Amino acid sequence: MRAAARARGRRRASILSRLQLGLEALYRVRTNLEVDAFVIDDEQRRRAGVGRTPREQLLVREEDGELGMGLFVDGAALANLERNDPNRRLDDANFSDFCVALEGVSHFIYLALCAAGHRRVSALELELQAEVDKFVCCVLLQGRDPRLRHRLYRDVRFHDDLDDDERDRYLAANSEAARYAEGLERRYVREDRVVDMLTELRLFYRMGLDDKRGLIARHAP
Repeated sequence: MRAAARARGRRRASILSRLQLGLEALYRVRTNLEVDAFVIDDEQRRRAGVGRTPREQLLVREEDGELGMGLFVDGAALANLERNDPNRRLDDANFSDFCVALEGVSHFIYLALCAAGHRRVSALELELQAEVDKFVCCVLLQGRDPRLRHRLYRDVRFHDDLDDDERDRYLAANSEAARYAEGLERRYVREDRVVDMLTELRLFYRMGLDDKRGLIARHAP
């Protein structure tokens, strides 16, 4: 697997690297890759000829039997997270940017693991896992917050330039993750059973999309 670009400085890469270490430790997985080496900037993304330019974007290309990836995360978001480290405090000053950066790293890790295991993965599966990752990481950082699910899954807006398939995918991932987060909160977070929650989450992480949706349905209210 080849990096699309090398990291351009420790300051930019450090928050993404910490997020990668945190997610891999959370799920007890290891990519043996460094996300820093795959970070691209605005100019590199422009040269890739992408149609949409959101604040976070994982670019993927297969060539000569190898998967190439390039991860773009908004530079202003990264700079804000360096100033307002979410490991110290997660609040209105950094919540949105934390979710942006975490989503990018979540996509990177999950796709890298699937590629290493020669397992096909859909865009919906990537989005669903990222939405779950946001909830779990916020809970681990800030504890129980009755506003969290609303902020993550209801207080959201989708870009106007999404096509119908993209919008449907984001809506489905948002809806499924919201249902699962509600179940996790009800069964584990409110009861302070974080260890048990992590056990389930590690099983969930290793499931395919159909099994994930089945688990969500079984625990939906």
